[in-house]
Amino acid sequence: MRLTRGLLAALAVLLFWPIPASAQSTLDQVRKRGELVCGVDGSAPGFSLLNAVKEWEGLDVELCRAVAAAVLGDAQKVKFVTVTANERFDRLAAGDFDLLARNSTVTLQRSAGRKVRFAVINFIDGQAFVVPKKLKVEQLANLSGTTICLQKGTTHEFNLASWFKARRLTITPAAYDTTEAMYNAFFASRCSAVTADATTLAGAIIRSGRAIEFMMLPGVISKEPLGPYVREGDSQWLDIVRWTHDAMLEAEERGINPKNIDSLKRELGDPYLRVLLGVDPGNGKALGLSENWAYNVISQVGNYGDIYERNVGMGSALKFERGVNALWTKGGLMYPLPLR
Repeated sequence: MRLTRGLLAALAVLLFWPIPASAQSTLDQVRKRGELVCGVDGSAPGFSLLNAVKEWEGLDVELCRAVAAAVLGDAQKVKFVTVTANERFDRLAAGDFDLLARNSTVTLQRSAGRKVRFAVINFIDGQAFVVPKKLKVEQLANLSGTTICLQKGTTHEFNLASWFKARRLTITPAAYDTTEAMYNAFFASRCSAVTADATTLAGAIIRSGRAIEFMMLPGVISKEPLGPYVREGDSQWLDIVRWTHDAMLEAEERGINPKNIDSLKRELGDPYLRVLLGVDPGNGKALGLSENWAYNVISQVGNYGDIYERNVGMGSALKFERGVNALWTKGGLMYPLPLR
């Protein structure tokens, strides 16, 4: 009897012992909080930036909103936390945010060597260089012997050193903790060039108001497949982020957007679209979400083409062509996996 009472007492303690946040799934934490916490750059035009009216905008920002729409039913329930490139993966692993959407390149050592996992590739870029026109530099090799600004904790450090070393050329890298510090140094002429992903370089130069003074050297020295990261060991959350992105790609491929989604949903005869938009159940249950999760994403945020165009495409200041970021049906590499 004493043993039984002791066991019951121990069980009662265990049942009511608070579960640490680290033991809860990310989905449960987000739902309990009522808000998605997203780690972003915060000073990357086209990806994550506070605009003139103090509203967050950018491709990464919209991915965070899409995930919030899928999980919470409201794309506005997002808290954005800025994080440096050097600290981003450690802070994600530590639980400082639920999702890292900070134009981060997917590499083997990042995915296999840390306690984080990439969820999907949502943008493909390449490392480029910007120089002042007054230097009359025409090609990258002309930068030998100069100082080049870049950011710490990025793939750009390795790429830069490798490219010049392979050609027996020397440069002095000047690495900065933040994007803002890097560009401030460049615009103050403390470096002869600045290197980063081509899209973010273009955005920074335009934003400076001095675009006429600078030029981007031709070509890129790397492939930079960018995407969001999640913590290791939470496959459900990884699936949610991945399929949220793919739902936006699928919507673009099928011509579904916020303007026509309601009329399409009422008239659906296509069994595939009935499952995609939650008319017929299945996808939501598999992810642990409501069946209208994809409907919420597309109706509140848009399809992939929508967010591309208004942030980095022809509807933005950057004016980047789709190129490899076009759908596979239009000569690009963006290919939604079957949502069924």
